[in-house]
Amino acid sequence: MDKGRIEAFSDGVIAIIITIMVLEIHVPEGFELTALRPVVPVFFAYMLSFIYVGIYWNNHHHMFHLVRKVNGRVLWANLHLLFWLSLLPAVTHWIGNSHLAPWPTALYGAVLVMSATAYFILTRVLLRNHGPASTLAHAIGHNIKGAISVVLYLLGIAAAFLMPPVSVALYTLTAAIWLVPDRRVEQVLEQ
Repeated sequence: MDKGRIEAFSDGVIAIIITIMVLEIHVPEGFELTALRPVVPVFFAYMLSFIYVGIYWNNHHHMFHLVRKVNGRVLWANLHLLFWLSLLPAVTHWIGNSHLAPWPTALYGAVLVMSATAYFILTRVLLRNHGPASTLAHAIGHNIKGAISVVLYLLGIAAAFLMPPVSVALYTLTAAIWLVPDRRVEQVLEQ
């Protein structure tokens, strides 16, 4: 099967996810700067989620540069990833309006864990489809950042019930780790 359809579909779903998230930021009633105060937590939740969606889109885009073929397993693994990412608007809205209440903060982390797990599954399915000697396998190598991310997410979920701001700090730290460009795919493509 051609990979173009899966890329186009994924791009479309991710664009819709971002659109839904931004629509949850409502314009304040007043016209003074103080009217923005209730929107600030929602905006920061949106900003963090936008960064996460951008990270997933960027990594998905890079990885699919090396994908040569897809099959039904790849399609389902990709849908699995898109499912978890599609929950980001709901948990973003909930955490942004909850003032970091424990359950919304923990559930936000749970969606991040499941998204990371789904991305890991997608990479494993793609590697199985392409083989251990493929350029994809060479580029992906060991995913240390992915493992660290899951640990930080799990710590964030636990912290949500004790110190929610620490939880959000862990989620933010994890996003910051991923903002450092991973050049593995680009280096393989340059060779």
